[in-house]
Formats: sequence, structure tokens, C-alpha cells
Amino acid sequence: MSDADLVRRCLRGDPAAMRELVDRFQPDVYGLCARLLHHTHDAEDVAQEVFLRVFRSLNKWDAARPLRPWVIGITVNRCRTWISRRPRVPEPVEFLAETAAAGPAPDEGRELSTEIRAAMDDLRADYREVFVLFHEHGRAYEEIAEAVGRPVGTIKTWLHRARAEILDRLRRRGLVPADDGEVDAAPRRPGR
Repeated sequence: MSDADLVRRCLRGDPAAMRELVDRFQPDVYGLCARLLHHTHDAEDVAQEVFLRVFRSLNKWDAARPLRPWVIGITVNRCRTWISRRPRVPEPVEFLAETAAAGPAPDEGRELSTEIRAAMDDLRADYREVFVLFHEHGRAYEEIAEAVGRPVGTIKTWLHRARAEILDRLRRRGLVPADDGEVDAAPRRPGR
């Protein structure tokens, strides 16, 4: 079923269409929330808020545009709002529970993985958003641009800067050779 047909059915109050819309976008919405918020409970809460917002705003969606970037844009905005409102220091009990649930990581690559995650966490929020959308969710530049409301050129610049900052941190920590070369300004996604 096309996006336009699905939206029309949702606007008529068709419960099956509403379930289908959630099923269609739930993996992307929840995955992006989990990655940007770093907390499973927050991700669940924000994902629910996203779908409430989507259903309340479906009549504003432009049928001439794809639905997925519109939903991803709402997701990014809800995550930004959530981050701006939550306390800056995580609760120790929640941190310990999540750490225990994750279990021990294999030693090989552990330091590199930890350092990459820390470098991503230190990125500016907008750099981190485009980095996650591109590298972890495999979104195209155009789709990211539409989702975050910025030109494609800005998305490419932010992505390049995010990669450069992460690579610089890895070099300073001795995890990547200093003569590794420059970050590719137009990377290829795996499998494309």
C-alpha cells in the first residue's frame, strides 16, 4: 500500500491502517530514539510520543513527499526535545542496570568500540544525528536533509566534520595511526 493510501485510511480512523503505519516505521523510529537517547526506557517513551505526534499531524503531511523522512524528522525533533528536558546526570541505578543487562563485551575491539561511542557522544547534537542516520540507519543524504530540515550540502558538511572529529579523537588516543589519511568527504555506505 502506498504512503498516500495508508495516510488516507489512517485519517478515516481505520485501526488496521494505523497498526500498519506503526509496524512500517517502528524499527526506524525506535532504533533512532535508542541511538540518540542512549537509554532504552527513554527510547520507548519517545517512540510512543513520535507516533502520537504522527497521528495528530497526518493531515499536515504533504502527499507529494515521501512519508518516511517526515516521520524521521518528527523522531529527531522529539529526541531533541527529550534531551533538552532530561537531567544532565544519569541515575546510577539505571546505568548499572543497563550495564549489567548488556553483559561483558569481548576484549578484542572493546577499547576501540568504547572510544568510538564516547567520541560520538561528544559530537554536537546535529552532527551526531546525521552521523547516526547515515551510518547506522543507512539513510541517503536527501532523506536526512528532509528529516532534519537542512540542505543536502549542510548534511554532507556535518557528516564530514563528525567523521573528522571521531577520527581525530581516535588518533589522539593512539587507536588509529596518525598517517591514516584524510576522512573521505563522500563515503560509501556498506552494500551500496
